[in-house]
Amino acid sequence: MFWRKVGVLVWKDLLLEFRSKQMISSMLIFSFLVIVIFAFAFNPVQRTTQEVLPGIIWVAFTFAGVLGLNRAFAVERDNDCLLGLMLAPVDRTAIYVAKVTSNFIFTGLTEIVSFPLFLVFFNYHLQASLGWLVLTIFLGTLGFVAVGTFLAALASNTRMSEILLPLMVFPVMVPVLIAAVEATSTLMSGGQWQAVASWLRLLGVYDIIFLAVAYVLFDYCLEV
Repeated sequence: MFWRKVGVLVWKDLLLEFRSKQMISSMLIFSFLVIVIFAFAFNPVQRTTQEVLPGIIWVAFTFAGVLGLNRAFAVERDNDCLLGLMLAPVDRTAIYVAKVTSNFIFTGLTEIVSFPLFLVFFNYHLQASLGWLVLTIFLGTLGFVAVGTFLAALASNTRMSEILLPLMVFPVMVPVLIAAVEATSTLMSGGQWQAVASWLRLLGVYDIIFLAVAYVLFDYCLEV
């Protein structure tokens, strides 16, 4: 029953977004701008570019993700729908799980579109094991979305949520960003599982801890 309610809420978010296309379009445009700017700023044949490319990729992913997170509760806030969801006969943690799922889908779609463009614009021949690279991006994105969704709900009650959210998200996201960039850099340079195992374990532990903490505290977050 819980997951059926989560599915209904996720479907609602997906339906609203694919009708308006406000969130996904802004995230894609931002990612594309990052790609174009850095592609002209660096010479694709230089070794320096190959070393900084993983960091550039995660800059695009995280900042585009923040744009999406800022919109995560905007519809409910603008139309006073969040109160309706709180009064509905639904476990409030289902709202959190649904929002995490929706935000993960939108962020994942942005990454699926933008990552190949990075490789094309920077003329980069991927040497990484695709499976481990996908796992790294998955774990990094999950940690980012899990924390970001909780903080977006907290910031949605303020007037300056668009400014406040990045200030809250990025300090908490430092371990995820460091681990994700290091793992991505190692994999894209041809490294194997042994070289990235510790970073992937850090991402996994971070995801589990902060998903659990946000899940427990989300009910109180809505009351703030």
